[in-house]
Amino acid sequence: MPATATSFQVRGRFLTALVLRIDTQTVDDAFYAQLDKQLRKTPQFFSGAPMVLDLANAACFHDPDRIRDLVGNLRQRELQVFGVEKAAAMDPAVLQSLGLIAVTAGRDAPLPREASPAAPAPEAPHRTENKVIRSPVRSGQMIMAEHGDLTVIGSVASGAELIAAGNIHVYGPLRGRAMAGCHGDEGAHIFCQSLNAELVAIAGLYQTSETLDVAAHQRCTHIYLEDEKLRMEVIG
Repeated sequence: MPATATSFQVRGRFLTALVLRIDTQTVDDAFYAQLDKQLRKTPQFFSGAPMVLDLANAACFHDPDRIRDLVGNLRQRELQVFGVEKAAAMDPAVLQSLGLIAVTAGRDAPLPREASPAAPAPEAPHRTENKVIRSPVRSGQMIMAEHGDLTVIGSVASGAELIAAGNIHVYGPLRGRAMAGCHGDEGAHIFCQSLNAELVAIAGLYQTSETLDVAAHQRCTHIYLEDEKLRMEVIG
């Protein structure tokens, strides 16, 4: 019997998502006014980004009517809410009715393989796998180095996204988003020949185009974390 080609593949993949932690038991006009102010201040950061609701400090939103109202208001603001975390008591049927899934906090693990009942062997550490891109990165592209540094020999257009577990090097203008240390490495760095980014981030701490250091604008720049703040150092 001839072999039949499989028409699909199942792969594990890391997903970069925003987490909106609700720190109040009452979502009122003041809450939405603060949220709208943040959205106006950093629109590029939220545009098109998947979002998870963290309800660890807001157990009242386990109530179906309250979570439905909250999610509706967020989606009216074009926030791409798809999941909740730290809400184990929520009714799965309510989540399903809202198009939500329960998300485990923290970084996702690779997809499990079929295994025998024997005790699993210790997981081997990830190898460092650096990635080099030898062409410009166009708007809408996302380039990720899950286990190492990312180097782009060329420009990075507005609307493009670079994500790396380690450092990011851009030998050209950086106009899109660059997120280094995506798994929490606070010692990661970003280097670019010309800084004009929509967003830069290291280990989750970010600045957008509105808050970037004016002195570094369109200059060769080194970006790093110091005292839990992003620092921008002009090179040369």
